[in-house]
Amino acid sequence: MAIVFEFATGDLTPMDCLACRRIGRCFAVLTLVVGCLGMLAKSADARQPNVILIYTDDQGSVDVNCYGAKDLITPSLDDLATRGVRFTQFYAAAPVCSPSRAAMLTGRVPQRAGVPGNVSSTHGKAGMPAEQVTIAEMMKKAGYATGHVGKWHLGYTPETMPNSQGFDSSFGHMGGCIDNWSHFFYWQGPNRHDLWQNGEHIWRDGEFFPDLMVQEGHAFIERNKEQPFFLYWAINLPHYPLQGTDKWRKKYEHLPVPRRMYNAFVSTMDESIGKLLAKLDELKLREDTIVIFQSDHGHSHEERTFSGGGSAGPYRGAKFSLFEGGIRVPAMISWPGKLPAGEVRSQMATACDWMPTIADLAGVERPARKLDGRSIAKMIQSSEADSPHKQFHWQSGGGRNPQWAVRDGDWKLIGNPRDTSNKAPVGKGDARFLVNLADDVSEMENLAGDNPEIVSRLEKLHDAWVKNASK
Repeated sequence: MAIVFEFATGDLTPMDCLACRRIGRCFAVLTLVVGCLGMLAKSADARQPNVILIYTDDQGSVDVNCYGAKDLITPSLDDLATRGVRFTQFYAAAPVCSPSRAAMLTGRVPQRAGVPGNVSSTHGKAGMPAEQVTIAEMMKKAGYATGHVGKWHLGYTPETMPNSQGFDSSFGHMGGCIDNWSHFFYWQGPNRHDLWQNGEHIWRDGEFFPDLMVQEGHAFIERNKEQPFFLYWAINLPHYPLQGTDKWRKKYEHLPVPRRMYNAFVSTMDESIGKLLAKLDELKLREDTIVIFQSDHGHSHEERTFSGGGSAGPYRGAKFSLFEGGIRVPAMISWPGKLPAGEVRSQMATACDWMPTIADLAGVERPARKLDGRSIAKMIQSSEADSPHKQFHWQSGGGRNPQWAVRDGDWKLIGNPRDTSNKAPVGKGDARFLVNLADDVSEMENLAGDNPEIVSRLEKLHDAWVKNASK
């Protein structure tokens, strides 16, 4: 629409000038109104971003090619790093499965989320309290379609399974691990089958679970391609049993045991992730979708995984340990055209931060409750931004002497440490293990004896945190 004003030439009287000024002001107001209406129309037409959160299981701190693994083939994750931001100082909130997942989904430390340790893998046993508010509930309230695919491990009763925790649809196993072909719980007897869809027990005997996860992920995206969606794709790889496909077993057959079995499963996982994300490109949704990737904690040294296979690189520790190898994990975020691409962030961030960060990026309202996570949106945009965390705390399990840790700047104090990677023995005098990560990321030398005042200060910080963490 064009509005044209014509004025006669010649001498103007004062009254003529006043009229012109009034017309000019009206024109300016009209221009502003038209512009605002246009912006509102554009805003109304703009789609909120989709969010896919890929959560891997028992993946080592450096077990991606772009994190320095020279013997791993991971093109899908490497491409995600190329198209997004990769973190080098990203922490799980716990070194074991259930509390790590609870913290990520609620934005709260495991103690505040009501999941201080692993929950039962037995049908009929509760897990994360139903009153907790998940990312799925936050997104559903904002009008998003919400879906869960893969591992749950946060409760095995109707009120604690995914469909009661904000997910419109759910497909996967409720316990900690399954055989990928039979879908029976992979641990010990009694044997129990664990495959569920929307709260109903189902059977898909002989079908490879990673393939089923890809199929279910594709179906969810296809169903919701016309509206914003949140998909929690909790792939159960590379958690034991290490059942890589024949293609990848042959590729790594030259490597020693158990690295070759582990690598085959990681590359099987990476291939599955690539297939899931290919659906976004097929539907031209990649630029409309935030993709987040993270491992739930460090690699396993349990007997069920051939007593190893994964790698923490320079870090000490593994799954079940609060040394860096148990909690420092690979993590990335990608949103082409909206977030930086091919960049690395070395500032500290945690899994608790995803909830507030997703809320900020997607423009949705955060839950009206205390969160331990902080938005890292500014940090993602700039390598110069500060970490939102000056301090962070961990406590794994219960009992009289639980393992715990506090990070304050570069100082880190671990109480009652365990080194499940067996890189070095934990001595009798190591009940308090102090390191400065700026000087020694390997955590091989205990500085507690030389710095009693720092130990005392950090212990007091931890004691105060314990009193508040479950409130």
